Amino acid sequence: MTEQKLSDNERLKRQSNFLRGTIEQDLDDRITGGFTADNFQLIRFHGMYQQDDRDIRAERAKQKLEPLQNVMLRARMPGGVITPKQWLAIDKFADEHTSYGSIRLTTRQTFQFHGVLKPNIKLMHQTLNKIGIDSIATAGDVNRNVLCTTNPVESELHQQAYEWAKKISEHLLPKTRAYAEIWLDGEKLETTDEEPILGSNYLPRKFKTTVVIPPQNDVDVHANDLNFIAIADNGQLVGFNVLVGGGLAMTHGDHSTYPRRADDFGFIPLEKTLDIAAAVVTTQRDWGNRSNRKNAKTKYTLDRVGSDVFKAEVEKRAGIKFEDSRHYEFTDRGDRIGWVEGIDGKHHLALFIENGRLLDYPNKPLKTGVAEIAKVHRGDFRMTANQNLIVAGVLAKDKAKIEQIARDHGLMDDSVSEQRKSSMACVSLPTCPLAMAEAERFLPEFVTDVEEILAKHGLNKDENIILRVTGCPNGCGRAMLAEIGLVGKAPGRYNLHLGGNRNGTRVPKMYRENITVAQIMDEMDSLVGRWATERQQNEGFGDFTIRAGIIDEVKISMRDFYA
Repeated sequence: MTEQKLSDNERLKRQSNFLRGTIEQDLDDRITGGFTADNFQLIRFHGMYQQDDRDIRAERAKQKLEPLQNVMLRARMPGGVITPKQWLAIDKFADEHTSYGSIRLTTRQTFQFHGVLKPNIKLMHQTLNKIGIDSIATAGDVNRNVLCTTNPVESELHQQAYEWAKKISEHLLPKTRAYAEIWLDGEKLETTDEEPILGSNYLPRKFKTTVVIPPQNDVDVHANDLNFIAIADNGQLVGFNVLVGGGLAMTHGDHSTYPRRADDFGFIPLEKTLDIAAAVVTTQRDWGNRSNRKNAKTKYTLDRVGSDVFKAEVEKRAGIKFEDSRHYEFTDRGDRIGWVEGIDGKHHLALFIENGRLLDYPNKPLKTGVAEIAKVHRGDFRMTANQNLIVAGVLAKDKAKIEQIARDHGLMDDSVSEQRKSSMACVSLPTCPLAMAEAERFLPEFVTDVEEILAKHGLNKDENIILRVTGCPNGCGRAMLAEIGLVGKAPGRYNLHLGGNRNGTRVPKMYRENITVAQIMDEMDSLVGRWATERQQNEGFGDFTIRAGIIDEVKISMRDFYA
């Protein structure tokens, strides 16, 4: 739909021979630890990002050494379900073949390995393949890992929704054999690859999909391009409301970029789910901006052509008219930390994992603890979009044993505040090449300071604010759906955003730009003080900041976000 010059990413995808490029040749080149030219981008379609340890970058430069190049791998785990056997295998690989020895649970409801050196990359993919895991399309201009509400209480409904998350993931997956050929030593067949949904040039930009079960909004639907809201009747899934065009990434200083809520297109019956998924993806494939990657996501396509026009094209391609949306309501998006019992009588233990980082800390061997649980657990694990871990399907007779292991390893701690449980950060430094400021390493101490401010103003331990920190404006920490969102601008400096709400249906607006941590704490002290004394009954912090006139509400992002 545009005559403008295509971005260079479009060239490299077109010339990649369906994502093969010259990755295999780069793998054999041991002079450098990294991937070169186009392959630096192409490995993303295989689930990896090239990174280096930025803490030691300057020191290595002094020694005339290249940065310590390595890759981060993000696994494809639709709905975040992983078995104990699989867990023990990834735990072993993290111990033996990564620079950091950790497993990182992420906001994309999966796990990441950080610090995998080039000689171990093929081994990593083959290790995962042996246990039924891959990393196809967890990065790059494709449909990413499909999220699904982790609702262990409604066990039958969750299973139905989870099955659809898996079906959607498989339906939208790239069909190229490049992954198997390169990483699994698959046979190179003399056939022509075809991509009937994604196309030979794949999508204009990354594309994110969720399946969500109200009233939980743990997957943050408005951060995603395509969302299927489960509608149930007597506990049985009957269809989905479809939300299209959410997304949080933006670029500092570029007002043509902004976070945006998804639009409600309407209700569809179950049997039309895959048709609608393909229709939304192919419409974005054909209509999305391939000239300017900063404006290439679905949210900008909707604002450029009009939401109604986009919706009509989806209906045309899918051969269905959307019905009016069925009623649903989001009331919460946090994980219910601790034990809950499902309607099937099984028990589920949600473990709070600060920042999702599973590592053996002094006096807190978290990673070993999960491995010990995996050795005796008969159910499965469920990673959450809040970076936590659920030990699911525990029989009543096994509860005490599981809890004892969790407590012995610091995985259960009754002293953790609700504020800490409601706070989240992306990885950021030292591994993320896009990071402008600290996030994961900054958050724990920052939350402690916020806890002190809450206590100072007489707020009890159950009071909390949805608080998120992201090290750059790309939004992996989902700060643009928080009541207080910090977005990294430079080392030690952040943009402070206010006005999101507790259930994740409102985008916050910038309140202060490029301020120091000390200035943030001063602002927090003043704002929390006002909230404590001026709020209405049960009024959340974000709602208060708008009602009190502290910040204007963002209703239509394109119009209001920078106004």
